Amino acid sequence: MKRFAHGLVLGKFYPPHAGHHHLVRTAQDRCERLTVLVCAASVESVPLADRVAWMREVHPDVTVVGAVDDTRMDLHDPAIWDAHMAVFTQAVPEPVDAVFTSEPYGDELARRFGAEPVCVDPGRTVFPVSGTAVREDPAGCWDFLEPPVRAALTRRVVVLGAESTGTTTLARALAAHYRRRGGVWALTGYVAEYGREFSEQKLAALRARWPRAQWEDVAFTTDDFPLIAEAQNAREEAAARTGSPVLICDTDSFATTVWHERYVGGRNPLVERTADRAGHHLWLLTDHEGVAFEDDGLRDGEELRPWMTDRFRAELTRTGRNFIELTGSRQERLATAVEAVDALLAEGWDFAAPLPERR
Repeated sequence: MKRFAHGLVLGKFYPPHAGHHHLVRTAQDRCERLTVLVCAASVESVPLADRVAWMREVHPDVTVVGAVDDTRMDLHDPAIWDAHMAVFTQAVPEPVDAVFTSEPYGDELARRFGAEPVCVDPGRTVFPVSGTAVREDPAGCWDFLEPPVRAALTRRVVVLGAESTGTTTLARALAAHYRRRGGVWALTGYVAEYGREFSEQKLAALRARWPRAQWEDVAFTTDDFPLIAEAQNAREEAAARTGSPVLICDTDSFATTVWHERYVGGRNPLVERTADRAGHHLWLLTDHEGVAFEDDGLRDGEELRPWMTDRFRAELTRTGRNFIELTGSRQERLATAVEAVDALLAEGWDFAAPLPERR
């Protein structure tokens, strides 16, 4: 089989899927060096930088470059071809020996690069998927997506509330509900509250010095909370990479802003900036009414529960986050939560349409 010095793979990768990766790996096997050119139009809703980063992560031994190309495609118009080639050759100025595609325009693209065309699986028989199919139904194409794309598309749902209001019980039940649906949903992840683990560690460290120490003896500083928020975000990101199209989080970095008020007072801008980077989609606020307070050794704020519920509600509202409140029995709260998550998933992913193409 003929080998090439420098191969090129070009596409929108909107978003990248298994067919794209098969094309890149096939080309890489036949080239001494391979460049992947990611072309994005300004009207599209996935940033070029994200697509380039995803392709670089999946193909670390390939050169991945990006370019903005706002010219529509018309395979029958030489002037439009010229406009595209101006973008392509500026992004990839080196000589190209082979152009690898699965598209009918591959021969003309290769000719214009002065390269040999190599067609790879034009019938999509190895991986029956397309960018259009992924945009229309990400959940239905989930098995064809790599971890960074899954993480970007995962709908992240947060259960939050005051102490001893059933957040952990509800979050676990909600994750279990979606796992029972089977298929890709069997992978639905649950991310525990890192702040609790952090608290356990602080109490254990204190008891190592003072064996009779109790929870009320533990002191928090403002510097603790950025660490908690960052760790919470990191664990959610890791879970989203391997899970289903929905991820259930027991609290989040946004909730950490209110816990900072609770334990230290005031606000910490580092925590708030971390919270704003998290990218969640729905918050479920558990009301304290009707839920008995249980002291599990890491709680001491029964009288503060109404205040905390009010603070969560006020901050969710102030920051424009999408949330609902859960009241009633445990069963009623779970039913309301499922209805809200189902509605979120039914909204779809709302990819912007790419530029029209005339073939």
